Amino acid sequence: MALKVKRNDLVQVLRGKDRNRRGRVIRVIPDEGRVVVEGINIVKKHVRPRPGLRQAGIVEMEAPIHISKVILVCPKCNRPARVGFRFLQEAAGKPRRVRYCKKCGEVID
Repeated sequence: MALKVKRNDLVQVLRGKDRNRRGRVIRVIPDEGRVVVEGINIVKKHVRPRPGLRQAGIVEMEAPIHISKVILVCPKCNRPARVGFRFLQEAAGKPRRVRYCKKCGEVID
């Protein structure tokens, strides 16, 4: 399965408490079909102390959100857009698969 969202992409949330908010993808978890987005889906987590590293307490962190709940924001037209794949011919002769915005047609990769 080809993932349409990669790390450092700007995405917009479609559903949930953070609807219509934008953020950068920090991490992609392809096995679970989830992404961690900066500043989105903040949860409070209780952490144990680790001597020399951190104190015990409650920390706020981003939790993974399902990949179907986010949409890529095109860097060219700055609008949320669906992503397609096309093959570009390389100079060496081997085609390269790239993502493109289905609204403006621009190559994203």
